[in-house]
Amino acid sequence: MADPNVGQTIAQAWENVVGTKPEDNIHNDYWLLNRMQEGGGFKSIDGGRSINGSIEYAVNTTVKAYTDLDLLDTTRVDVFDEFSFGWKEYAGTVVMSELERAKNQGSGRKFDLLAAKLENLRNTFKRVLNTDMFGDGTGTGGKVMGGLGYIVSSTPTTGTVGGISRSAFAFWRNQQSVGTKTTTAFDNLQASMRHMYNLCSNGVTGAHPGFAVSDMATFEGFESLLTKNERYNRESKGDKGLTGFQSDALMFKDIPISYDVACPAGLLYMLQTTNLKLAYQSGYWMKGFPSVDPANQTADIFKVMTICNLYSNNPRRLGVITAIN
Repeated sequence: MADPNVGQTIAQAWENVVGTKPEDNIHNDYWLLNRMQEGGGFKSIDGGRSINGSIEYAVNTTVKAYTDLDLLDTTRVDVFDEFSFGWKEYAGTVVMSELERAKNQGSGRKFDLLAAKLENLRNTFKRVLNTDMFGDGTGTGGKVMGGLGYIVSSTPTTGTVGGISRSAFAFWRNQQSVGTKTTTAFDNLQASMRHMYNLCSNGVTGAHPGFAVSDMATFEGFESLLTKNERYNRESKGDKGLTGFQSDALMFKDIPISYDVACPAGLLYMLQTTNLKLAYQSGYWMKGFPSVDPANQTADIFKVMTICNLYSNNPRRLGVITAIN
């Protein structure tokens, strides 16, 4: 007998796969996405046609030294403005035909096909979102989110980000410098990283970058510059010497640095989740809908969607080192 609630059953299976909170949807292989979650970079926004926020961008120029009878400057100085980032939609489907369901039952069942398909959809979602987080927002006809290539640009004096012109307003430009070698590979990398760390910091005791991410070659180049640690402790013939250490990240100053397979070659980003966030519409992070049974197909179709975008409220605290070799 057909299950009249199969659509809701599949939707429930999806909830079991992804969970109900955004932090349950993060996989360690996608390092940028993982850092955003762990560092408080996920932000749920309840409604609204865009992602808006107020910014303070100028000082009050009426403040000056004066004598007791000087006239005060009563010029009204504009010091506040607003940024605006649009929402981006992502969607995917799983199709489960009646033939697949029939084959995947009884003694002929090797694994739960539906569960495997849902898991594959979840991982694919993460892969696509993480990849687009490094992009410039022009992919798929401009339908993708504006990623680091857009917000933390290699050419920060051009373009408009969040409705504010970077060419006209210097306060809205991210930090950028080059890490090109002088003689040997990566011989300028550490100096470039120190300089970028300071550029992105708000003074000595203020805010600093929270993490760094690069491509694999740059990460390995950075690792090659570190002091080699070796430990030899042999108490039996089965013991082996150890070189280095095992970790998913290295440290630069006080921040973790690792690579992401989606990061373009020759780039290293210094970021912090106070000023860079991945916003999503409340209730629409990998939201699954009850599957439908089309009238002209012997199959169930299950839909998942995400409404999100990457945004910054202060690009000056974000930086990129380019042309690293």
